[in-house]
Amino acid sequence: MKIPPLVEADAALSNRELERYSRHLLLPDIGLPGQKRLKNSRVLVVGAGGLGSPALLYLAAAGVGTLGIVEFDRVDVSNLQRQVIHGESDVGRKKSESARDTLCEINPFVTVEIHDQRLEVDNAEDIISRYDLVVDGTDNFATRYLVNDACVLAGKPYVWGSIFRFEGQASVFWENAPDGLGLNYRDLYPEPPPPEHAPSCSEGGVLGILCASIGSIMATEAIKLLTGIGTPLLGRLMVYDALDMSYRTLPIRRNPERRAITRLEDYEFFCGLHREPEATPEVPGISVQAFKQLRHEGHPHLLVDVREQREREICQIEGSISIPLAELLAGRGLERIDKETPLILHCKAGGRSRQALLALQEKGFTKLHNLEGGILSWIREVDSELAAY
Repeated sequence: MKIPPLVEADAALSNRELERYSRHLLLPDIGLPGQKRLKNSRVLVVGAGGLGSPALLYLAAAGVGTLGIVEFDRVDVSNLQRQVIHGESDVGRKKSESARDTLCEINPFVTVEIHDQRLEVDNAEDIISRYDLVVDGTDNFATRYLVNDACVLAGKPYVWGSIFRFEGQASVFWENAPDGLGLNYRDLYPEPPPPEHAPSCSEGGVLGILCASIGSIMATEAIKLLTGIGTPLLGRLMVYDALDMSYRTLPIRRNPERRAITRLEDYEFFCGLHREPEATPEVPGISVQAFKQLRHEGHPHLLVDVREQREREICQIEGSISIPLAELLAGRGLERIDKETPLILHCKAGGRSRQALLALQEKGFTKLHNLEGGILSWIREVDSELAAY
């Protein structure tokens, strides 16, 4: 079903812009009115990472007049495999500034507005209300629910995408969409998955070029909504499998049990990231510096790496043994460890090893410590020769 254009064709185009956008102007469905709508548009992109990068690049090239970027992170070398808006010389820079500079080089007729901050409950409604449409390139459930609910309250359409390993998804949510098509993200995901069942790309990996596939779909949906062309993904979930090179479109139905969204809430608590104090048992920890000293002094211990083998192929602490978390939770590999030997557990950043420690406590192990900050802290503070990831 066609949707009326989201933006009026009030902007004027210079001769240089007419030349730049000539291939759009030749398209019957876009033409001069559609290009004027794009120039008159204000689009907010949340995140300048894997999905935000291609979406921003193509929205700028297409001539969207104002692009807002919400991003608080800095460019890391591990980003460059997929976050193509940044380059080697940008490592260490704020992603928002790196993205702005790239976009201005691509199209000087685009105004870039930077929101160099984390999107939070206390600023989301104010930021989102300034734009016509939101493109969400974030990688965590808490922010997705926040963006969704703020868009519902502001009456804004919300273009969403998600990627993991070799698969991506995309859809459009708009509570106030005409002709009864109004849905929101909670119709697709009424409840977030438990945190342990929602691994990030930094833990599970992602095919870099998958970001371009899903990010370009998201940018396409934004352009369709802004100009009123084609049939947007309202009420439909598009699923892409890069290994099979297959696309599927699944219907999304309104959840009859979902509650009305009347205010923003604590989304980290909603997603299980902050438990009640009594539900968060304390675990004994050891800093990387203390562990370094322990090794230097020759105290007996066993270092257990609970990461996956693929992660150990990137980097590992010398002398560690491998018992992946899934194996440990299933009770396998325990014959390799002695209850009388002090155990130091580690993973990438400390979360999975904490889970492993709690599981071992239930099995009667008492001489346990969690390496605080995981191997990333070890690399930062002790052994910078190892490859971070």
